This record gives sequence, structure tokens and C-alpha cells, in this order.
Amino acid sequence: MDKKTAADIDREIEKSRAELIKVRRFIHRNPQLPGREGETAMLLSGRLQALGLDVRTGVGKTGLVAILRGAQPGAMIALRADMDADPIQELADVPYKSLNAGVMHASGHDLHATIGLGTAMVLSALRERMRGGVKFIFQPGDENNSGEDGGAALMIKEGVLDNPPVIAVFGLHVWPETLGQAFLASGPFLASSDAFHVQVRGKPGPTQDGSDAVALAAQSILGLQTLFARLSDPTDPLQLIIGKLEAGTKADTVAERVTFEGVVRTLSESSRKRIPRAMEAAIKGITQGLGGDATFGFEQDIPPVYNHPELLDLMRASFDEALGEKKLIEIKPQMTADDFGRYGQKVPSLFFFLGSRNPRLQPAIPLRSPYFNPDERTIAIGIKVMSHLLLNCLEQQNGVDKNTR
Repeated sequence: MDKKTAADIDREIEKSRAELIKVRRFIHRNPQLPGREGETAMLLSGRLQALGLDVRTGVGKTGLVAILRGAQPGAMIALRADMDADPIQELADVPYKSLNAGVMHASGHDLHATIGLGTAMVLSALRERMRGGVKFIFQPGDENNSGEDGGAALMIKEGVLDNPPVIAVFGLHVWPETLGQAFLASGPFLASSDAFHVQVRGKPGPTQDGSDAVALAAQSILGLQTLFARLSDPTDPLQLIIGKLEAGTKADTVAERVTFEGVVRTLSESSRKRIPRAMEAAIKGITQGLGGDATFGFEQDIPPVYNHPELLDLMRASFDEALGEKKLIEIKPQMTADDFGRYGQKVPSLFFFLGSRNPRLQPAIPLRSPYFNPDERTIAIGIKVMSHLLLNCLEQQNGVDKNTR
């Protein structure tokens, strides 16, 4: 990027810094759960329309898409920013504390939405030198394992990657690490997250003849833990989370049925395919061997987030331009999940963590903590990184490999 454009990006960010902090604080003060982000979307759409962008609302129910076209012809790329909050009661002592009981932006999506808006503001001021265009995707909450399309899946179904088609998608997530650093991995970066549910059936009758469904379920859960320990590999890790269990009606009555549900996370498609069969075999072997039975269901849900290696190589210099040298840190793939991976199944994608912790504050407060309070300087840093990435990608668009994997 030439020095004038880089200086213009800095100047535009500084012009809008105070306004964007106000936007972020309004969104933070008025958090909305997944599928209910209407007020947030209305705020963003009004400001995007004022910039002259082509805005479409109601995409994926409460999402919106805004298209910025440069003065020169070229390809279209996209930036995705999510907007939803978490069902958590905020405990942080800040003047812009959540006004909605039991709901807060504990994952930093208020910053994501503000960074998306701020990037649109900066690039709008530079559109005369843009070759191609940028599609800003403001996404509602991700899928909730209910079987109903939502988040990225529904937005893709409703055409956010089409009309006009995009050749690459970028995204970020704030991360409670040092402010001003970015973190990512080439290739697999974040894990898949697939849902499973099990119903264990015991055999009613006297203790010596029957089988207790609670005991069978307990044995099954231990068996799954053993299975995952055996199958997991340092180069292809697995994660089992069992978050829900329901059993019985009375303390002194043997339960005939027990249900438990959870998610499985992995970084590879090969593991995604083999794990369900191994889980079902283990559960049925245990329950049937002890006189009961079980049914097993498994739904593939959120795919892994995959950073397209060629796109990353093309963009490395952009991180150095925006953050300074040695501020882009390559880390091991993480076992957290994000439905940004759905975009990467369609077009080359790049997703990174952006440090949001003031280095003077120790220890770090994790995401989804009721005390989570990222440094607001992250907003300007995020806008700068995204502006460099998007403009440089448009300038080098012929070098973007159209194959996703």
C-alpha cells in the first residue's frame, strides 16, 4: 500500500474514533440475543445508508448486507461481523453497562459490529481509489443446534455470497490477549462443533432383574471419555462436551430413561466422519451389555474455520503494515468454534483473533465472563487492519486462488 493511502486510513479512523466509541457503547448498553438483533441492525443500517452504501436488511432474519462499490471495476470481497450478545448478567462496573437483565456482550460482538461499521466509513472515504467492491455482512447469532437454519448458514442460503459473487471473505474475533497483536493459524484454525443426543433406556423391575438407566448413562459417559482419550491425537485433537443431562422423576425411584446431549469438536473432516460411528458403537455396546439399550443421534453443525494458505500468504504484509512487524503471531489451531467456517466452505477465507487486552491489566478476563471488558482501542486497531487487508486484497485480487481447500 502506498504511504498516502495508509496515511488517509489513519486520518479517517481518527476522524470517526469518538463517534464509533459512542456506537459501541450504545450497542453494549442495549445487547440483543441471537435472532433478536433488530435494534442493532437498525442502528447500523441507518449509518451505512448515510454513507451511500446499498443496504439490504432482514437477511437471515435480523442480519443485513451493505455493498460498497469502488470507482474502478474489479472483484467483490466481503467482511463478516457478528452482532449477537450472550445470555449472561453483566457484572463489570462500567458506565455503559447492559440495560437488559441477563444479557450482555460478553464475547465482544459489539466491537465486531463497530469495527465493521468503522471499516465501511473509512473505505467509503477512499472509494475513488478502490478497484472492485466490499460487501459488509452483519450477521445475527450462529446456529443453535435446533435444526433450524440461522447465522451464517441462513445468510449464505439467502445469497450473501452471490449477486454479486465474492471471491474472498475476511473476519476477526476479539481475543483477551495483548492489545495490538493478531493471532491465527494457516489452514485449520478453529474446530468444528457437531451436536449429539443420546437416550438411554433401562429395564424396569426388581434390582436384581432390572437395569438402572442412570447407571447405564453414567457408564456410557465414562465410556465416551475413554473413547475420546484413545482416539485423540496431538496432530488431530478431539474434544467432547456433555452439557445437558435429564433423568428420573423422584429420588427414590429407579429411572427408566436418561437423555444427555453435547457437542464434539475436531479440526479435520476425517475425524468428523469417523467419530459418530465410534460413539454409537461404544454407547450401544455398554448399554446392551448391561441389559439396557440406547438410541444415538448426531448432527453435523458448524464446520472448522479454515484459513486459506494462499490468501494468508498474500495478506501477511498487510498485517505488518497495519500493526507493525512481528505483531502477527501464528498459534496452534484452537478448539473453540465459530460458524465463519461456513463462508470458508464456499470461497477462500481468512479469520484471525485480535488482541483486546490492555497489557497493563493482569490477569486476562476471558470471553463470556460477566466481567469481560475489552480495551476500546481495539476498535481503531481492528478498523486499520481490516482496511489494509481489504484494500490490498482488491489490489491483488488476481492472485486470490478461487479454490477453497
